[in-house]
Amino acid sequence: MLDPARWLRIALLTLVVVLAYALILGKGGWLRIRSLDQQISSQKATNQDMQKRNEALSAEVQDLKKGSDALEERARVDLGMIRQGEVYYRYVQPPPSTPEATKP
Repeated sequence: MLDPARWLRIALLTLVVVLAYALILGKGGWLRIRSLDQQISSQKATNQDMQKRNEALSAEVQDLKKGSDALEERARVDLGMIRQGEVYYRYVQPPPSTPEATKP
């Protein structure tokens, strides 16, 4: 038969193992918290990038609402539009010549 001191040691050891498991691998354990911290850091970086993008788009919208210069620039660049009476010149680079093409 086991003496009471030995039972107490076994019970305490079992309690320590269960608590250590819960602390390290459990639902609110260190590994889970570390993983969540990494996810939070990643999401914060993504949010900052999106915030900068939103600010740039907001500024562009304000420019388009307020000034005709920004609207005209957008039409010229994106849509290739020109004013009436304006002459449009397009320069196209010739393809590079190859040795075979220059042979008689």
